[in-house]
Amino acid sequence: MAKLPRYSLSQNEKSKKWELKAEGSSQVVKSFKTKAAATKGGVLEKAVGGRGSVRIRKRNGKIQEERTYPRSADPRGRG
Repeated sequence: MAKLPRYSLSQNEKSKKWELKAEGSSQVVKSFKTKAAATKGGVLEKAVGGRGSVRIRKRNGKIQEERTYPRSADPRGRG
């Protein structure tokens, strides 16, 4: 199976917006007013095109959780 693209959702200190970026890049894929707006429903899944791994970070930069889309591609998933 091919590697999934990796993304990171973190807060921009200056703008206070939550930004989704491809890891290893400073290019913002999508920005959100709040963390809740970014993580509700299928918003992140749509933002990564339904395929990718998103590390959701706390305000302090530490990883809070990681979500994989599609869920079946999660290497830690049930099998």
